Amino acid sequence: MLSVWYPATKMQQGLWVLDRDELQRPTQLVPSVVEFTGEVNHAELVEAVRLTIARHPSLRARFRFDLKRRRVEYSTDGEPGEAVLRDAEAEGLSEPEVDALVRGLCGTPFDLAADAPVRAVVIRLDARRTLLVLVSHHIVVDGLSRTMLMEEISTVYRARLAGVRPELSDPPHPAAVVAVRTPEEVAAQVTEVVERLRGAPVDVPLPFERGGGDDLEATRLGATVTTRLDAERTAKALAVASEEGCTPFMLGVALLAGTLARGSGQRDFLIAFAWPGRDDPDAGDVIGMFITTVVLRISLEPDTRWRELLGNARISAMEAFMDADVPLDALAARLNPDRTRIWPPLTPVLLNLDDAPHTPVLAPGVTGRLRPLDPLYVKYDLAAFVRIIDAADGRRLELSLDYPTDVTDHSAVSAFLTALRQSAADLATSPEEPVLEQPVETIDMDDPEERLRLVRTIWREILGGEDDIDDDVSFFEAGGDSLLLVILVERLSQTSGQTLRTIDLFRSATISGQADLLANPVEAV
Repeated sequence: MLSVWYPATKMQQGLWVLDRDELQRPTQLVPSVVEFTGEVNHAELVEAVRLTIARHPSLRARFRFDLKRRRVEYSTDGEPGEAVLRDAEAEGLSEPEVDALVRGLCGTPFDLAADAPVRAVVIRLDARRTLLVLVSHHIVVDGLSRTMLMEEISTVYRARLAGVRPELSDPPHPAAVVAVRTPEEVAAQVTEVVERLRGAPVDVPLPFERGGGDDLEATRLGATVTTRLDAERTAKALAVASEEGCTPFMLGVALLAGTLARGSGQRDFLIAFAWPGRDDPDAGDVIGMFITTVVLRISLEPDTRWRELLGNARISAMEAFMDADVPLDALAARLNPDRTRIWPPLTPVLLNLDDAPHTPVLAPGVTGRLRPLDPLYVKYDLAAFVRIIDAADGRRLELSLDYPTDVTDHSAVSAFLTALRQSAADLATSPEEPVLEQPVETIDMDDPEERLRLVRTIWREILGGEDDIDDDVSFFEAGGDSLLLVILVERLSQTSGQTLRTIDLFRSATISGQADLLANPVEAV
């Protein structure tokens, strides 16, 4: 059978020409590791995965570079990727050995000319725990595609258990839903966006520095820190945002810009975000690489209030949405011609709304959780994520930061996250106050994370160390003495508003113990 070769999209072309070696790096892989708890029919799960990845044309793609036409092309006539079963219990694999297996699966590159750009392994851990490791290449899968794949696998699995045919639409071919614009149309739109962004700094002062060197892998290893706002403040923040016509993403833009401005003299920011790139309704069911990186501009004045900043965020986001199909490389060439391949083209800061389900349901009685990736690879100096979590006491605003692990001061990232959380609390409780007027910090003693952060901060101040101290290490083992303990009692009492005694802190000598003590102080007798 004669293979049909289609021209790759602009995004796929960009990934290919970035660097042929770059295609083989783990940063171009899109791994998902889901741990299911419950009784799983492993043979049926493997078959559901196999059927799902086999029916999508993009997941059967092979790529080549046409020298004559100077373009990347792909054919979807190749064999589908594999889905296999491993039984860790039967093979006698220990937990560390399973972790090593997963890391290998998530980090092994694809040969895009010869291999299907997706692979899957179902790992039976024991009678109640199962891992699904699904790895694809970024050239054919974006974040939305990954979510769609996981949902479809669950749909097919449930149908097979019930002995019925799954209700699935026939996926269109990616080439059938790619919009084509003339070079003149693109150039005119690029000029318009350049004028809107011109003059904004292409750098953002962050509370830490990225390390130097030429080792791209080392500079892209990352870690994540996360915090949540309590339910009451979340409700207030979302209510204020709704009054200004802002989505949770726009709320995140305002919080990030306000926090960056509070920590620096900069008032004008470029912030990158991911756009689904599925303007054609027919693209809604297509597994493919449609996502694009868009840059918005947001600024504030010395007297800008939180409510006004939300309005600015809404306008900035809407402008960016309207021009989301403008090629980022074309903008970067005009606005930042001195950019390098290593760093992001216009801004080191990214913000995304994470609306993917973090507790996927495979079948009744079988729920999953997304495992954190180990290792995590990052492309931005600071990547912020906004999520709305349904908790037992109501919705919670969750904020997390991905950052490169070669930063000079890891504690500064946690401090910035604390500042971001404080901005969210200020917006919720004082939306009419100027953003840049730093309020007196209030501590939510009902929040375990805030109590831990408070104790950690004061320990660091008193002990004079820069390194993080384990939450279960004794104050005296960390370098404290009886005199410093008296100072600790005074500082914790002043900051928390609680009446604490030296004997109480002596008995609860660790960070975690003292954080618990702040929630339930011992009454004096």
